[in-house]
Amino acid sequence: MNTRDKLQALAQAAQFDLSCACGGSQKRSLGDDGLWIYPAALPNGQTMPVLKVLQSSGCERNCTYCVERNGGRGPRICFSPDDLAREFMKMVRARLVGGLFLSSAIMGSPTATMDRMLATVERVRFRHRFFGYIHLKIIPGAQEAQIERAMELANRVSVNLEAPNEERLAAIAPGKSFHDQLKGTMRFIGDNLGREGLRCKSQTTQFVVGAAGEQDKETISTLWESYEEANLARGYFSAFQPVSGTPLEGAAPIPAMREHRLYQVDFLFRKYEFEIDDIIFDEEENLSLAEDPKTIWAGRHPEVFPMEINDVERRELLRVPGLGPIAADRILERRRISRICELDVLKRITPRWRTAAPYMLFDGRLKERNMAQLALF
Repeated sequence: MNTRDKLQALAQAAQFDLSCACGGSQKRSLGDDGLWIYPAALPNGQTMPVLKVLQSSGCERNCTYCVERNGGRGPRICFSPDDLAREFMKMVRARLVGGLFLSSAIMGSPTATMDRMLATVERVRFRHRFFGYIHLKIIPGAQEAQIERAMELANRVSVNLEAPNEERLAAIAPGKSFHDQLKGTMRFIGDNLGREGLRCKSQTTQFVVGAAGEQDKETISTLWESYEEANLARGYFSAFQPVSGTPLEGAAPIPAMREHRLYQVDFLFRKYEFEIDDIIFDEEENLSLAEDPKTIWAGRHPEVFPMEINDVERRELLRVPGLGPIAADRILERRRISRICELDVLKRITPRWRTAAPYMLFDGRLKERNMAQLALF
């Protein structure tokens, strides 16, 4: 197999790892040349086309949901660090990508696999003098010295939790230690973020939603703990889809809306100042598929609404369905000029004014007046 064919095979094999995509499985994209190129969400909030590729395929682990388990379906493909670095730089010079996301199936041992990945990034950085964005996956079982080296080389690193706890992980990834290899590694990274001499500024994680039969409350509780304990930048979620030839090939696929609801909760944690106790679950400890979690919270707290748009703080504005951080900041800026007395002002501030208006008072005007105004549009 020539080098170009290897790149195509290993890039397409990486499509199932979504930790650098900006919003889940629906965001993956196949480039015109047959390579998987992703819009990576960068630590500064911008996005960039990133080559997502494996160092090698055909994993020696036996995760029950993964097509690469137990050596994969076809012949094992492996890139040497020199060849992969060279192919990536060709894409950079052709302006097809601006960054690299590198992961790998485990071949030989976690330590040997991590060494090959580090060697690739070292060649990209020092031989080819690429100083742009690199996201490097930390292989479960990597040594602390390797993790530190990864943090010296990469802008972002990630450890895939896959499942929310030890029991659930054992059901889909036997042989991996949740507390030692995964949560312990995340805490080590979190403790070292910001240390002098380390390029890495953030870490992420990923959950395979529904593969282990877990409830959403379990996943969200672990996500919240990761923000609190490991300085997590954000979580990613991939709704389980059965793959032919794996032990879970006959399992039901998880609906995309469940993945979407988990992303909404993640945004509530990161951008809307919500806490774990603010998230409301159904009787089965899952999120509602019919209604978003912020609207459900508002419905459970009638004592909060309608709130006076001219008097409340930013944190309270973020509780209003239809208002996000940008709209809240615009309201605060507008209030420095004068009080907001008309619905038309909100209409100019946010395209979701119809959703937000019933939850607000405009200089003391009642919600019923707001609804009457809405009926005119």
